[in-house]
Amino acid sequence: MGPLAYNPAQVAVWASKTREPSEWLEWFHFGDRITIAFSPAGDPAAFTLLEADGHLDMLYCHPDHTRQGHASRLIEEASAFAARSGLAMITTDASELARPVFLAAGYRQDSREDFLMDGVPIHNYAMSKDLRQVAEVQPIN
Repeated sequence: MGPLAYNPAQVAVWASKTREPSEWLEWFHFGDRITIAFSPAGDPAAFTLLEADGHLDMLYCHPDHTRQGHASRLIEEASAFAARSGLAMITTDASELARPVFLAAGYRQDSREDFLMDGVPIHNYAMSKDLRQVAEVQPIN
């Protein structure tokens, strides 16, 4: 989450939500798909976590690598993978910054979700995409 769309308290509460390596392994073993995009120099630039049930739980792009198409490509790949897996729908809870990228990728905004995170008011957008019309894309290797 960035200061372009959220106030300092909101940015701080999101930044405090770190994940332990064991959590990533659990997600992977549960069948969730973690996809990483790399910069031309080989640095990790962005990632997604697509849960086995079709919920795109995480999309993150490092600030040094924004506006280079990583988020769009990861969303496209997640949709294609979910469709190949037989899912008819993919859902996400998009941040203010990610919402335009999801809209451009064919997601619809279902609702705005306002909630408290550690006592700090914040919001995101429940979004979804019908996968029955998703074209095949080459997986990211």
